[in-house]
Amino acid sequence: MTRTRQLTKSAIAFAFVLAPLSAQANLSATVTLVNNYLFNGVSQTDKNPALQPNLNYDFGNGVYAGLWSSNVDYGSGIWLEFDGYVGYYTELDNGITVDTAINQYTYHGDDTASDLNFQEVYAKFSYQNSQLNFWYAWDYFGFGGGHYIIQAAHTFPINDQWNVFAAVDRSTSTNLDAWNWEGKRAFTHGQVMARTSLNGFDIGLGVHTTTLKERWGDTAILLSISKAFTF
Repeated sequence: MTRTRQLTKSAIAFAFVLAPLSAQANLSATVTLVNNYLFNGVSQTDKNPALQPNLNYDFGNGVYAGLWSSNVDYGSGIWLEFDGYVGYYTELDNGITVDTAINQYTYHGDDTASDLNFQEVYAKFSYQNSQLNFWYAWDYFGFGGGHYIIQAAHTFPINDQWNVFAAVDRSTSTNLDAWNWEGKRAFTHGQVMARTSLNGFDIGLGVHTTTLKERWGDTAILLSISKAFTF
């Protein structure tokens, strides 16, 4: 079976998982096409495009859950990432919003793909146009070591159609023997993205760069086109 057929079958299964909820107004879907799947600035597709569908269900009380998927290319027969998440979102009286969740990352392809599966928790804090976000995984990519990310971000409104999103994050391993970044404990990733909406599509174009020296962390131009649907 070709990868295209496998991806089609996975997409169909993906859609049926939440199909019983489709009669509810709180179910939404987003389909995103990117020219390069970047995870903290590191390519997951060997610098090739990715198709990324997402299904999200809002329970109406701050709790949400969903599924997300993307093709990947790790050069070892692993070609699909399929994730699930459950989270809680609330806004405090002082205008700060808090978004917390747990993610389950799963990988598919060859017989060793599931060895990369891992869980991650995050907490995101927003105030007006600024964000401070934290992620932590205790078994990063199944290598047995802890890993955390801290990100500061800000959105700069330009006009009614355009804004610029800028962010800097630091990825750090807690166990160099289990996981390291080119022999180091941490690396920094920065991005600047111009964003707009056109005919119902959300479009982003910008640059990502990292302090990594090897090919996976090269400076990259990112183009993202998304379409959201509600049911």
